[in-house]
Amino acid sequence: MGHPIFQTSFASIYPHYVTKVEKKGKTKAQLDEIIAWLTGYDDDGLAQALEDKRDFTAFFADAPKMNPNRSLIKGVVCGIRVEDIEDPLMQEIRYLDKLVDELARGKKFENILRH
Repeated sequence: MGHPIFQTSFASIYPHYVTKVEKKGKTKAQLDEIIAWLTGYDDDGLAQALEDKRDFTAFFADAPKMNPNRSLIKGVVCGIRVEDIEDPLMQEIRYLDKLVDELARGKKFENILRH
């Protein structure tokens, strides 16, 4: 079955991401750009994912093109190193969490989007 977050709708978590980055002076557009970098969702695709309330499993399974450089994302989220997470879906979710954290903390945008 997996972790409960897998069945949680992305649309229910997205507003929390928006609030987190906006409280730190960043924009929803910057958040969406990070999501696009990670998943390949364009604005319309992201809007559709939010509208149809797909869960995290479907959100990542349906992603147009997961960025091959996402494996360059390193660091700790919720006390766990993202590079050490063994479950592939949980790792994708934590990659996203890490990128959102970096944006909210003011890391340079060009450094968030690993190349």
